[in-house]
Amino acid sequence: MLRFLTRRTLGAAVILVIIAAVTFFLFFAVPADPARLACGKVCPPESLAQARHNLGMDQPIFVQFVTWLAGIFVGRDYEGLGHCPAPCLGYSFVNHAPVFATIIDRMPVTISLTLGSAAIFLVFGVGAGIIAALNQGKPLDKIASVASLIGASVQIYFVGTLAMYFLVFQWHIIERPQYVPFTDNPLQWAYGLLLPWIVLAIIFTANYTRMARSTMVEQLSEDYVRTARAKGMPARTVILRFALRGTLTPIATIFGIDVATLIGGAIITETTFSLQGIGRLSIQAVLNSDLPMLMATVLLAAAAIVVFNVIVDALYAVIDPRVRLS
Repeated sequence: MLRFLTRRTLGAAVILVIIAAVTFFLFFAVPADPARLACGKVCPPESLAQARHNLGMDQPIFVQFVTWLAGIFVGRDYEGLGHCPAPCLGYSFVNHAPVFATIIDRMPVTISLTLGSAAIFLVFGVGAGIIAALNQGKPLDKIASVASLIGASVQIYFVGTLAMYFLVFQWHIIERPQYVPFTDNPLQWAYGLLLPWIVLAIIFTANYTRMARSTMVEQLSEDYVRTARAKGMPARTVILRFALRGTLTPIATIFGIDVATLIGGAIITETTFSLQGIGRLSIQAVLNSDLPMLMATVLLAAAAIVVFNVIVDALYAVIDPRVRLS
């Protein structure tokens, strides 16, 4: 098990370096000149040359990449801009501040949005799927199937816009979403993000309901489950100890991907509800041609997916003993 995780971790590190290289070289493939963007609209040739020198862009591109990659681990000094502490992902062209500091400032919003919505759609989605599987062909199963089909068909921007219009502006049932730090007021933190959590849960719960239902139905027909029933084990023990553990394996896969995607930036959700998280930050970076910030958000999203894939691989052995034996 330890050897497997070591290989997966080393593989993930290699993938992250490759992604960093691709992201960096795409940074130079865009038509916009990073030095000119940093210099401003009115930029004489001598100022442009100084901006290139300050950003280290007067060096060969491979040297620039190595310097940029090393800055993530040990920091970097920019002439005229000062020291960028590790992990240094560059300087923003818009606010002239270290990119990583801006990301850290926005990260609590995205993390809060991810954790709250993930808890809701995981519990309700898996729960609804299990109930549907245990009542296969009955009204509860049909209701869950229809609800999951409807939930999978709608989009976040559609549901979010309708929820904002009716619940916030028209009926005044809930206040407009806003982020309050958890350490300041836990109740206001949850209340301010309740509507985005619900909207995300509506979309994601559908996938988990269908996945949990189909997998649970399959698990209930497995030989080891039928053997446990034949031995006279209580139904609750059979479901929780045997069938549920097999059901959670594919659930863990899509859950890891979904959480990583949300951490990388729930762009549509944050834009719909005007939340200043990583997703909104990436949109602003595109609109402002803030290339270092855009590079950092892309790298963050990729890193989240890679890291959570490693975590999911580790969870397989905990969830399913058959994986541990293999």
